[in-house]
Amino acid sequence: METRNLRKERTGVVTSNKMDKSITVAIKWKEKHPIYGKFVNKTKKYHAHDEKNECNIGDTVRIMETRPLSKTKRWRLVQIIERAK
Repeated sequence: METRNLRKERTGVVTSNKMDKSITVAIKWKEKHPIYGKFVNKTKKYHAHDEKNECNIGDTVRIMETRPLSKTKRWRLVQIIERAK
């Protein structure tokens, strides 16, 4: 069985592309508060590898987990789903 396709994938919005061949992607989801029951917006940021420097701020992208590429990069760009307007 090929393990490459079993890696985690996330979809999020590019928040920074100032680094060379790297992007910062913000992943947002809603989580129900355990006591009060209100849905709370949660956000987590990931550093991802962008080999061709093709992403811009505001793009919706899909990233995939990979081997460690640097101190903070553990994800790589798979696909640009939607370009920023």
